[in-house]
Amino acid sequence: MLKRPIGLVEYASSEEGSGDERPPQKVESKKRKLPPLSPSVTIPTPVDNPALHQGRKRTIPHVDGQYASYVYIPLRLSRSSPLYNFLRDVLSTARAAVPSLHPIGVDAAADPVNPNPELRISLTRPIYLRAHQREEFKSAVRAVARRSQQFTASFAQFAELVNDERTRTFLTLEVGAGHLEFKALSDALVPILDTFRQELYYKAPRFHASIAWALLSSPSGDTSQQAGQQNRTQKTQPTQNPDLAAHPSPSPKPKEAPLPNSEAMIGDTNSPFPTIPCLPQEMIQVLQQQYGSMLLSRHIGVFDVDEICIRIGKDVTRWRLGER
Repeated sequence: MLKRPIGLVEYASSEEGSGDERPPQKVESKKRKLPPLSPSVTIPTPVDNPALHQGRKRTIPHVDGQYASYVYIPLRLSRSSPLYNFLRDVLSTARAAVPSLHPIGVDAAADPVNPNPELRISLTRPIYLRAHQREEFKSAVRAVARRSQQFTASFAQFAELVNDERTRTFLTLEVGAGHLEFKALSDALVPILDTFRQELYYKAPRFHASIAWALLSSPSGDTSQQAGQQNRTQKTQPTQNPDLAAHPSPSPKPKEAPLPNSEAMIGDTNSPFPTIPCLPQEMIQVLQQQYGSMLLSRHIGVFDVDEICIRIGKDVTRWRLGER
């Protein structure tokens, strides 16, 4: 008797169950979707909205983990000080000519969060630090502060300076006496700036405190103004010897100084944020005539330099000069 080989499989003939055959069905595995991250653990990318910043636009794209920073000398202002009240008068006159001027460090209503207004004299351009570079950079600035001595400086004149991108113009108080000491502080920061491959400060710096700004109508600007601190522009001639500029012969104060026509200073009336082509030269002259001698006086224009600061993002760190 023949035995059937083990392992053979019987297949039905083509006639058996032909109507019941179905192609094999694929079993699809369902992919489970991960739940969305909670908003509390996600960091939103900052959106450049000029409407939130008086029409100012971000000139450097945002990069996660990168902090806009700069080193500066602070000049703290008491609201009862002669300099603070002097600046309020200056800005009142300037805004009569250019209504779109925005005060810096003087208008309490513009900065209600900061109860202690201050002017700032920059020692560096804007620099951009990664998170792991912050402590090393702060240590370098602290070392400069320890090696440096406190000194007295003063303002010499009003001037207009324009930012490198030519998007904003600034009404400034330019430093006279103390210029060499400011230059020494700025030069002392060159090694750390080189280490982090940051752009150095201007070769012929004009140290200044900005007191107001306005939007420019065109980034290209007026090429006839392109002089001064590399890409910065100037409307007033710098003094030949800044350390001797604090005590020139004061100009007599005119009884009535004519102001330029403010309507002629508006460059773009269709924009929600008014712009100007530049600060009018006549305005700078009027300010110099009316307030120049007061700016040179000891109780207004002279100030002590005893502190250096670095702002990294929104955080400010301060050190006293010469303090161990």
